[in-house]
Amino acid sequence: QVQLVESGGGLVQPGGSLRLSCAVSGIIISRYTMGWYRQAPGKQRELVAALSPADNTNYDDSVKGRFTISRDNAKNTLYLQMNSLKLEDTAVYYCNAQRSFEGKMYWGQGTQVTVSS
Repeated sequence: QVQLVESGGGLVQPGGSLRLSCAVSGIIISRYTMGWYRQAPGKQRELVAALSPADNTNYDDSVKGRFTISRDNAKNTLYLQMNSLKLEDTAVYYCNAQRSFEGKMYWGQGTQVTVSS
């Protein structure tokens, strides 16, 4: 059974930092394209950052230079370091694992990030 469990969300002031973690079991994350998505109230879920098995990264323009995606293969855990947080970063953040050519995709349950003064 594949499980993705996010943690690290919370309430932070503008300009602050948070690190999200996604602990994964049932698959080896280094063999998957891993991603962080977010969904704000009333908006569609959007890709924030992605990390390929070849260590290629992709970021939404709104987070470039502020967020960093990484993984620890030994811990089978994905991270998202978020710095210089803005009000508009407020959303539920979801961890995702996919191997599109095999039709495999898995989601975590989400963790709330609230940026507020």
